[in-house]
Amino acid sequence: MIAAATRSSNTVRELVATAHARLKRARLAFGHGSSNAWDEAVYLVLHALKLPPDRLTPVLARKVTPAERKRTARLLDARVRRRIPAAYLTHEAWLGDYRFYVDDRVIVPRSYIAELLRDRLAPWLAQPQRIKRALDLCTGSGCLAIMLAKAYPAARVDATDTSTGALAVARRNVAAYRLRQRVRVLASDMFSALGGQRYDLIVANPPYVSAAVMRKLPREYRCEPKLALAGGKDGFDCVRVILREAAAHLSAQGLLVVEIGHHRRRLEAAFPRLAFIWPLTSGGDDCVFMLGRRDLVGAAGAAQAGARQVRRRASRAGAGSRRR
Repeated sequence: MIAAATRSSNTVRELVATAHARLKRARLAFGHGSSNAWDEAVYLVLHALKLPPDRLTPVLARKVTPAERKRTARLLDARVRRRIPAAYLTHEAWLGDYRFYVDDRVIVPRSYIAELLRDRLAPWLAQPQRIKRALDLCTGSGCLAIMLAKAYPAARVDATDTSTGALAVARRNVAAYRLRQRVRVLASDMFSALGGQRYDLIVANPPYVSAAVMRKLPREYRCEPKLALAGGKDGFDCVRVILREAAAHLSAQGLLVVEIGHHRRRLEAAFPRLAFIWPLTSGGDDCVFMLGRRDLVGAAGAAQAGARQVRRRASRAGAGSRRR
């Protein structure tokens, strides 16, 4: 029993070691804030002890109380037996220095775009002070919308989602950061409720998991809302909408930033006319793409011209066959 194992742990060091061993034996799936059993053990123990997540070393020799051991045991039991992601057990997730409330109405925040926002998208945005309007599509918990507001203090930010539960969580996080005057959370299926609004910057971390991968997801990932993960047969249903409609909502010098997982090769094959920029993140140079409005408009024009040419050829071929 997990509870029996934790009862023999008298110090923080021993409690973390016990938790690590249990998580490692359980062969869990990670990726919701931690990438391995050790980091997750440290996080859960420190949370149970009501300590900051970066305060392990100074407290290693500290004695733990029976109540602290009991809280740790409950967290470990739920994590191992029910395969619930740690973030749902603690109701918090971190992106860098930013803490967000989460529950199972939203996907657990994890985004390579967050890394790029730390440097305010430099060097691709040379003048960040010019960002006056920004949009976070598929906002979920509102994490990227909040980080946009922090990165661009002069900007007003719209955060959209179709899930009423996600919108409630996003509003809670926006309120916690005291950003309700600058971040507007609203229901919208992609761009549908935005009318003629235009933005200097649009970011999106849309659903991009293909149907085949959805069927094989570990239990931890199946705890998350399907709506936030499933991207259709090839994973690009939402991405196609974004690429088709974003230009109409970008200012003349506007920039689009979209996260798509590790699918660069497939996306470039699907949209060969688009001059994607792939910034380097901790996940590599195949996770996030950028496009300016001019690139989107030019590609759309080329695609329309190509489609017209194909239709003309088909029409001539049809006329020729009728004459024969």
